[in-house]
Amino acid sequence: MGKELSQMSLDELWELFPIALVAHNDKWKLFYDEIETELKSILSGCRIERISHIGSTAISGIWAKDIVDVLIEVSKGSDIEDAARAIENNGFIRMSSAADRISFNRGYTTNGFADKVFHVHIRYVGDNDELYFRDYLNEHEQTAKEYETMKLKLWKQFEHDRDSYTNSKTAFVKKWTSEAKKLYNGRY
Repeated sequence: MGKELSQMSLDELWELFPIALVAHNDKWKLFYDEIETELKSILSGCRIERISHIGSTAISGIWAKDIVDVLIEVSKGSDIEDAARAIENNGFIRMSSAADRISFNRGYTTNGFADKVFHVHIRYVGDNDELYFRDYLNEHEQTAKEYETMKLKLWKQFEHDRDSYTNSKTAFVKKWTSEAKKLYNGRY
């Protein structure tokens, strides 16, 4: 019998879960709708302000990792751990924790990715730059295509190194998020 995920080194996890981009798929919207309904039920006793589809699967027409990202914004003054415990008690695996940001995944197995894979991010309301970036790319097709081109170049270079893949996109994401926040000032 193989190792449990919690027993694997980072290198072993990156080997089992490589970066793999696929053409845009309309199923991502359906998967998001399913998980949103489930999360609303799981979090019914928590002070949630908004649940949103973020990440590249929320951007029309571009290639993305086959992972649906979800942002949950909890009310200021509430205990973020209340929402985290509710999610953890319903089969999500905690990936990272900080005082104001907690991330989970679902769909990672000892045999690789499941058919449906999710990353769920819990933050306090207003910590939502991803919403601005998503909206900007959905409304600026040329910028979205530039992002896709960059991701496709980075894919094979960093197939087994998620940190470097993500870090290599940071300047682009920050630039266009900043532009989006000016353009959509006060949207969220």
